[in-house]
Amino acid sequence: MNEIEIVADQGEWRGGFEERVLAGYRAAGCSEPLAQALLERAVKGIDAWTVATDGTGWIAVGVTEDNGATVGRIHDLTLPQGREWAERWCVQHGAQRVEVRLTGGAGAFADYPVRGQNRMRAAAEQPELPAGLTVRRLTEEEYPGWYAGEEAAYIADIVRAGALTPEQAKEKSDQDFARHLPQGYLTPGHAFYAMEADGQVIGTGWVSHGFLPGVTFGFSLEVYEEHRGKGYGRAAMTVGEWATRQGGDEALMLNVFGGNEVAMGLYDSTGFAVLDEYRSIEL
Repeated sequence: MNEIEIVADQGEWRGGFEERVLAGYRAAGCSEPLAQALLERAVKGIDAWTVATDGTGWIAVGVTEDNGATVGRIHDLTLPQGREWAERWCVQHGAQRVEVRLTGGAGAFADYPVRGQNRMRAAAEQPELPAGLTVRRLTEEEYPGWYAGEEAAYIADIVRAGALTPEQAKEKSDQDFARHLPQGYLTPGHAFYAMEADGQVIGTGWVSHGFLPGVTFGFSLEVYEEHRGKGYGRAAMTVGEWATRQGGDEALMLNVFGGNEVAMGLYDSTGFAVLDEYRSIEL
């Protein structure tokens, strides 16, 4: 095997990398505008990445600051047995953990724990809500209580995924909610729902329309714990599709944290394809 060397000109690598990323999104059912939009997100900061090769494949790595920690990221790896070099590079540049974003399977990173997934499926043209379930807009008076519950659940999900400490998870939660809901209940493009059955609120939904071309993002489709095991989980997915069409979009995208096997199983059974999978290890 030839020695692995860093390259100054990334042109040869970049074309192939972008086409492989696009191919993964197309295979997951993305429209061409959506695939291109996801590519733009995937290559953010690409000019600062370090690219290396031994002539048979490629490695692309970088470091960033995330919630007070230096994080190494392996952005691309087609070089057989190049993972060791990539991890060593991250250590040498101060990384405390290494993350990867994957499409199309874990490959060389099967031993990295799953920290999260983005999933998507096309919404039915006329989703039918289950009999006995009604949906209404969450009221502004209900919003503070809903917000407190959502924030607590989000922090718990982050901690369960194993990527951050409770303190780091709280900081991330504060930042994320401030970014996504700068005007709270009145933030444009966001809609909040209450799901009711037998006169009781059994869960809530929070979606963002036009999140990406033709896509509604489901930030939360939550069935309260005391109402789980009654088939409402699948019903919540239908509510998400209904909300997607209400907002004029064609597909529903969701995020699930690592460790949430129940949600992953639900998404598998309801046809949500994995667009991106995030894995990481502590160094």
